[in-house]
Amino acid sequence: MNRFLLFVLIVCCSSFSAVQAQPYAYRIAKLKYNGGGDWYSNKTSLPNLIKFANQQLRMNIFPEEDIVDAGSPDLFSYPFVHMTGHGNVLFSEGDVQNMRRYLMSGGFLHVDDNYGLDKFIRREMKRVFPELSFVELPFTHPIYNQKFKFPNGLPKVHEHDGKAPQGFGLIYQGRLVCFYSYECDLGNGWEDQAVYNDPESARQAALRMGANLLQYATTVVN
Repeated sequence: MNRFLLFVLIVCCSSFSAVQAQPYAYRIAKLKYNGGGDWYSNKTSLPNLIKFANQQLRMNIFPEEDIVDAGSPDLFSYPFVHMTGHGNVLFSEGDVQNMRRYLMSGGFLHVDDNYGLDKFIRREMKRVFPELSFVELPFTHPIYNQKFKFPNGLPKVHEHDGKAPQGFGLIYQGRLVCFYSYECDLGNGWEDQAVYNDPESARQAALRMGANLLQYATTVVN
């Protein structure tokens, strides 16, 4: 059984029926959070990534992103949730409990530091999983070895502080539940080319890595 079907069965039968009734396999969402950070950044990112994954991996994802609040029960409708921004993140206690249940139940969160998110997301995810810490994933990890191979880990899209990109994970009971891309700017690489005028090679690398994330989140059962 693939990871998405397992996720749906765990959530509830009604959610499964709702998904099956749609012409698309499933939808993905961007996380809306409080604290003042710009959760809404990179408006063209997810639609471009979805289009790429549908073309390259035949994933049949609904072509537009949804928006879901961190504390909403609707969170459980999505096998993959993307989170980005530059500034402060503040989860309410309800958000913390909802996020924890979602991730423990088979959901997957991708956090993409859009520069300036690091200290806030580390603090808030520590509230979600007090018993866990982010660990850097080795380049041999399956997330770098899905359809597209990344033997040197995450691609570098934007320089910022000039640090090497790093991919961190929260691993709960042997399962990667949250992947955190740092000093990388994957989401910027998914944007329309006219937004940042990045080289096409950088955009394609970012899209391929993003497709790996989607494929991993929806098919790999750890």
